[in-house]
Amino acid sequence: MPSQVYEDLERRFARLSGVDNALGILYWDQETNMPEGSTEIRGEALATLQVLHHELLTDPAMGDRLGEAEGAGGLDDWQQANLREMRRKYLHATAVPSELVEASTKAVTACEVAWRSARRDNDFAGLKPLLQEVLTLTLRIGEAKASALGLDVYDALLDEFEPGLRAKEIDRVFTDLAAFLPDFTGRVLDYQAAQPAPEPLTGPFPVEAQRQLGVALMRAAGFDFTRGRLDVSMHPFCGGADNDTRITTRYDEADFTKALMGVMHETGHALYEQGRPAAWLAQPVGSSRGMAVHESQSLSVEMQACRSREFLQYAAPLMREAFSANVDTAGPAWSVDNLYRLYTKVERGLIRVDADEVTYPAHVILRYRLERAMLAGDLALGDLPGAWADGMAELVGIVPPDDRDGCLQDIHWPGGAWAYFPTYTLGAMIAAQLFDAAGRDEPDLLPALSRGDFSPFIGWMRRNVHAQGSSKASTDLLTAATGRPLDPEVFKEHLARRYLAN
Repeated sequence: MPSQVYEDLERRFARLSGVDNALGILYWDQETNMPEGSTEIRGEALATLQVLHHELLTDPAMGDRLGEAEGAGGLDDWQQANLREMRRKYLHATAVPSELVEASTKAVTACEVAWRSARRDNDFAGLKPLLQEVLTLTLRIGEAKASALGLDVYDALLDEFEPGLRAKEIDRVFTDLAAFLPDFTGRVLDYQAAQPAPEPLTGPFPVEAQRQLGVALMRAAGFDFTRGRLDVSMHPFCGGADNDTRITTRYDEADFTKALMGVMHETGHALYEQGRPAAWLAQPVGSSRGMAVHESQSLSVEMQACRSREFLQYAAPLMREAFSANVDTAGPAWSVDNLYRLYTKVERGLIRVDADEVTYPAHVILRYRLERAMLAGDLALGDLPGAWADGMAELVGIVPPDDRDGCLQDIHWPGGAWAYFPTYTLGAMIAAQLFDAAGRDEPDLLPALSRGDFSPFIGWMRRNVHAQGSSKASTDLLTAATGRPLDPEVFKEHLARRYLAN
C-alpha cells in the first residue's frame, strides 16, 4: 500500500496538472484568437501562472515528501515510475529561481508575438533585441540547470524535452546522417528526374473544403472531436489540456496538400495525447515520454502512414469529391499514382515544415548546429542570418533569398524552445522503427489503410506507446516495442524502399 506521504505527493501533482491545463489553453488562445493588443496583459497572466506552478513544485515540503516516499516503499511499478518522474520534475524546477521563470515567460510572450510581424515583414533586425533577451534568459536557465544536474548547458536544456538524451548521442546520429544524406539525396533526385514528372494539382481549393477534408481524415485516424478541435494558426501545433486536445494548421488556397499533411501530422500528436493512460492523466507518469517519442507519433501518421500508396488509395476519392465543385478532379492528375508521386516528391526547399522526408533531416541538423553555437557563445545572434545561409547551402544545397524564409521561419527560438529541434529527426527515426515493428506484428496494417481503417496501426501504437505514458525511459520504451534500441539503419532502409525501390 502506498504511504500517506506518497498520496500527498499525488494530490500536489494533480494541482500542478490543473495549472498546466490552464496554461495550455491560454497558450493555444494566444496563437489562434488573441488580439495583438492583448500581448502585455496575457504575458502577465502567463507569467503569474508559471510562477505559481514553479512555486508549487519547488515548495520545500515537496522535497521532504519526495525523500520520505522514496524511502518508504510499498509502491507498485507505476507508482514507482511516477515517483521517479516527480523527482525529475522537481530537480529541473528547483534549479531555476522564480524570478528567472517570470522574466523568461514575459520575454518569450513578447518575442512570440513580435515574431509574427517580423516574419511577415522580413524584419530580423526588429526582432533581434527581443530574441536576444530570450536567448540570454535561456542561457541563464541552462546554466542553473547544468549546475544542479551535473550536465553541460545544452544537455541540461535538452533533458527537459527528451529525458536522458545527450548531445553526444545526437552528434553520433547526426554525423552519420549528414554523411549519408547528400549522396542519397542526389541519387533520389536523379531517380525521380528519370520518372514521369507528377502533374500539378491546380486550384483554387477553398479553405472550408480543405477543412472538411482534414476533419474527415482526422476522424478516420481516430481523433476524438468530443475531446479536441481543429483551428488555424501561423505555425501549426498541438496543444491544449488533458482531454481537451487543440491542433492547428494553416491553409493555402493554391495548394491543399501542405495543410492536409499538416493536419495529419498534428493528428498524430493528438492521438498520442488522447491515448495516454486515463488513470494517470494528472500525474507525471501519465505524461507523454519526451518530445522525440512525441514527434515519432506525428511522423508515423503523416510520413509512414499517410504518404503511403495504400493510404492514398483510400484518400484519393475523398480528395476528388472535396474539390469537385471548384476544379476538374476527373483527370489523371487526381489518380492515386500521381498523388503518390506528388506526396513523395523530393526537392531542395527553403522551409522546414514543408520539406520532404529525405531533405528534412538536413534542416534539423542545421538548426541543431546553430543553436549549440549560439548557446556556447560561438555564434553571435547578429550573425545568425549569414550562418543560416551558409548552412543551408552546405546541408540542403539552396540559399534563402531573405530572412523570412531563412532564420525567421520557425517559432521555436522566439518561443523559448532551445535544444528542441533534434527531437524532430530523432522522432522520424523512431517513427520508422515503430512502424516497421507494427507492420510485422500487424500484417493487415497497410491493407487496412487502403480501406481507411487505422485501427491495426493506431491500436498497436495505443498498446506499445500511448498507454505506456512515462512509465519507461525512451530507450526502454522503444526496445520493448521493437526489440532493439534506436537503429538509424531502419530509417535509411525505409527511405531507400520508398524513394529508390519504387
